[in-house]
Parts: sequence; C-alpha cells; structure tokens
Amino acid sequence: MYNVAIIGASGYTGGELLRMLLNHPEVEITDVTSRQHDGTPVHKVHPHIRDSGLEFVSKEPDELDADVVFTATPHGASMKIVPSILETGTKVVDLSGDYRYRDNEVYEKWYGMEHTDKENKGVFGLPELYRDEIKKAKLVANPGCFPTGAILSSYPLVKNNLVERIVLDSKSGVSGAGINASATTHYPNIADNINPYKISSHRHMSEIQQELHGFEDVKVSFTPHLVPVIRGIQTTSHSFLIEDITTDELRKYYEKEYKNEYFIKLMDEGEIPHLSSVRGSNFVHIGGFEIDETGRVIMLSAIDNLVKGASGQAIQNMNILLGLDESTGLKHFGLHP
Repeated sequence: MYNVAIIGASGYTGGELLRMLLNHPEVEITDVTSRQHDGTPVHKVHPHIRDSGLEFVSKEPDELDADVVFTATPHGASMKIVPSILETGTKVVDLSGDYRYRDNEVYEKWYGMEHTDKENKGVFGLPELYRDEIKKAKLVANPGCFPTGAILSSYPLVKNNLVERIVLDSKSGVSGAGINASATTHYPNIADNINPYKISSHRHMSEIQQELHGFEDVKVSFTPHLVPVIRGIQTTSHSFLIEDITTDELRKYYEKEYKNEYFIKLMDEGEIPHLSSVRGSNFVHIGGFEIDETGRVIMLSAIDNLVKGASGQAIQNMNILLGLDESTGLKHFGLHP
C-alpha cells in the first residue's frame, strides 16, 4: 500500500479526491489537511464522505507521511509549499495552475502574480500526451478543466498539421467556480441562463495555446460559458483545415492517436457527447467528426470537470507516478441519467 495525503481538501476537488481514493485498492489516506477545519470530521464538510474515520488536521507540508501529496490549493499558494514537500523526497500532484507553464513569465502575465519558485518545474499532467514524462516526474502539474477537454478534442488535428486556426467554445457546470458562493453562482443568476465570461481573456486560453502550439503555429481562441448544471464541460471545437480531407480520414487520425487510451471514447457516427454520460467518471467522450463546406472541422468533447478535469486526472497521474495501472480506482462509468 502507498500512503497519500491531501493538502487543502475542503473544496470540491478535495472532496472528489477523498471519494475516489477511499475506493482505491492500492493507497491509504494518511492526512487530510485544512487549517480552517482542523479537528473536524471530514463528513462535516463533505457530507457524502461518512464513516471514513478521517478528520481534517493542520500540519506543515514537510510533516506529512506520504509517498504522494496532492496539493488542492489556490493559485499562488502551491508554489509556497511544494518546494518543502519535494525536499522530503515525496512526489507531488499539484491541482493549481502554478506549475503548468514552461515559461514562468506566461504564468505571471495571466495570473497577475510573481512565480516565486524558480527551481522546480512540473510536467504537464495530461497522460494522453505526456505519459512517459510523468513516469519519471517528481512534480506533476494537473491540467485545468477547460484545457483538458479542449486539448484532447483538438490534439490529433494539430499533431498532424491539419489546421491553421482553432476556435473553442466551452460550456461549464457551476461546480467549476469552486465551493465558495458568489453573485455569479447565486441560483437566481445562473438558473435558466447562459453566461459567457472573460470572453477573450480567460487564463486557461494560455494553457490551451501552450499545448496546441498556439504561440507559434496554430492560432487558438477560447470562450467559456457558465451553464445551469452542476458538473461537466462540453467543448465545441471549430478548426479550419489547411487542405481538404474526408470525414473518414479525419476519424482515422483520432483512432490512431487514441486507440490505446482507456479513458478516451470516440463516438460513433451521428452520436454527440453528453455531460450525463461522463458525470462522475474519468472518461472523455469525443464526437462530431464533421467537416462543413467551408473546410471547418467540428469536434465535441465532454468531461466531468471535477473528475477528468481535476481530481480523477490527478489520481490517474498518481497511478503513473507509482507504477500502477493508470486506470486503477477509476474504472467506474458515468452517472446517466
């Protein structure tokens, strides 16, 4: 058995880590930290996690007894604690944005703060692209929720130099805004409504651009929308072809790229990815595979923003770090309806 700990486990991603790790056959949760809730049973914050015997503790990061530590902490907080964890020899999966960028100046531009950890670099934790690098890593930077679905729906097009421009339109459930309520997520403001926000300046655009080579080769645009559902992100990718291909050729590129990927499911002709099909699961459903008369490729992806978009992918990365089958503890299907 491997020991794991979670720092900052009182949010939605912390609750999801607990839910899935408690059913993981190869790990034991040794510490669940929260200064605010020190000494409080976990189920008082996460009511679905009952009779686990776990309670929140307040410990310094270098006091944790673990083979892997998950840092489910806000942007800016992770960079202050990750170095001391790594010094103990413990591996880290960070769920914030602090270590996702190869260039700290890009982080500083989009997050509006100085990156204080100049020594440690994270491997971008998208296993479908960087599995070999993750295996050797000490620090894995779990991707953002929007970038996960957006990148995976477009990557085969970019890898094979098929497109020159990608326009991404994403619809996200309210849980993506986090556990703390705000005017934006207040029920009367979100129900029966669709709210575009940060329509040309969402920080996840830079993450998507980094991975799809958008700073150099492919122009990438991204607009998020908040929709009145709890979980899930559906992304529609509009990509403009450099040269003509058929829909059959298009599908073959995706089949070749993802044929060995357990968590990626390609939809049959005429099928559309639905949020309810992936809800609660670590699967990515990708469909569409259509090309219109202007040479626009339409691809769609659906993920659960709290699972493949956050905690499930973090556990997938943990499995790779520990040399386990990466699907261990994550094979459950979605909650439909």
